[in-house]
Amino acid sequence: MRSDRRFNRLVVTAVTFGFALLIGVGIAGLATILQNQAKTRLVDHTYRVERAIGQYRVLSERLEAARRGLLLRNDTGLQNTFTQTAQQIEPALVQLQQLTIDNPHQQQNVAHAITLSRMHLATLNRSVGWLRQGHRDRAIASFNMDESLPLIRKIRTIADRMTAEEDRLLQIREADQRRTLAAFYITVALAAVLLVIVGVGSIWIIVGYTRDLTNSRDALHRLNSNLEGAVRERTIDLQRANEELQRFAYIVSHDLRAPLVNIMGFTAELESAASRLSTMLDKAEQEAPALVDQGARLAVREDLPEAIGFIRTSSQKMDRLINAILRLSREGRRPITPELLDMHALLQGLVDMHRHQLDERGIALSIASDVPDIVSDRLAIEQIVGNIVGNAIKYTAPDRQARIDISGRADGSRAIFEIADNGRGIDPRDHDRIFDLFRRSGQQDQPGEGIGLAHTRALAYRLGGTISVESELGRGATFRIDLPIVFGAEQGMTS
Repeated sequence: MRSDRRFNRLVVTAVTFGFALLIGVGIAGLATILQNQAKTRLVDHTYRVERAIGQYRVLSERLEAARRGLLLRNDTGLQNTFTQTAQQIEPALVQLQQLTIDNPHQQQNVAHAITLSRMHLATLNRSVGWLRQGHRDRAIASFNMDESLPLIRKIRTIADRMTAEEDRLLQIREADQRRTLAAFYITVALAAVLLVIVGVGSIWIIVGYTRDLTNSRDALHRLNSNLEGAVRERTIDLQRANEELQRFAYIVSHDLRAPLVNIMGFTAELESAASRLSTMLDKAEQEAPALVDQGARLAVREDLPEAIGFIRTSSQKMDRLINAILRLSREGRRPITPELLDMHALLQGLVDMHRHQLDERGIALSIASDVPDIVSDRLAIEQIVGNIVGNAIKYTAPDRQARIDISGRADGSRAIFEIADNGRGIDPRDHDRIFDLFRRSGQQDQPGEGIGLAHTRALAYRLGGTISVESELGRGATFRIDLPIVFGAEQGMTS
């Protein structure tokens, strides 16, 4: 027995060491990935600079070509091309200057390009100016005498020089990227080897402990014989705690109501006083302006109204939250009244309640004909389904025809209802958070306090069921409600 223990400790130590090595390799792999991402960003930055250089060169060439075209044929299209291109030169150079801010050599080239482009544009504007005044002969004479051709050649040289510099940097950065990628592959291979070693060690330990688990199973079976009684006692404790929590929420929210009413009342008094102060200040400015300084003027006309506005907004938000807590508390104390529900008729009634919104937003809603009937609390079911359908109506996607599908099926002694939409969807990281009280996810462009889904989940629990969601951003959401077909008092937590 002692040798077995020593052997088991040795195996556990070896596997622990293997896991530590695996974690170390994982950290090294992560560092390599981050380094490779940094190299990739540098390569992408180089490509962006090259595109900016190419754009600047194309604009310069287009500007010169537009001027020559105007000298040959002065029409509105060429004039618009010249004007629009001239307006794009400076922003293109500014973008190029910002992209190369980390490269002093390229900054010198950009500064030179800016000087050349301004000289070039001034030269072109002279001849084009003559054309616009109707002096074509003077425009041609100006073209023959100006330095636009040498300037455009210098611009091309500068652009070629900058492109060559970016090509040189691109070769260096791509080489660095290849090296980090090779290091990543090596790290992955090492992680795979370590994973195999750790897996074999883990299997070895599992096989070694199988006998002990078999012996423990009988003892566990004996313990489970008393589990039902323990669960019943725990359920009673939870019911009592839930009742206490609901009473506490009611008492707290009720006690908060009185000071909140006082705050809102005194806020109205402050608004009235601020109005009278503002009137008095206006009168003082008219009759004795020397008595009113800038600080008093700002305090009465800006600081005081702003502070009162903040107080009113905060008190209104607190009022909404207190009302929500009271609603949840009252709902938690309401007794569950099971009855046989024709679910198709119940769902159709809920749809009819939302008919105006559905028609207004052009939402197509369908209800499956084979939804199962259940014995449960009508009001709770209406609130659960109504809240989910209401959210689906509010959070539609603007880029497609909105649709909501309600279906249901029986699964043994359970009924599963699904409400699917093709709306905005929910980030998988927020699937659990959206059911928390006062928590919301996604774009906050619709009214609400983050209470509806928390209330929905609480109602589902009281009915002995659960509620879950499957969704991805941009792909809609499917809410799944799992309820007992026949509700019993022992299935939910009554209050």
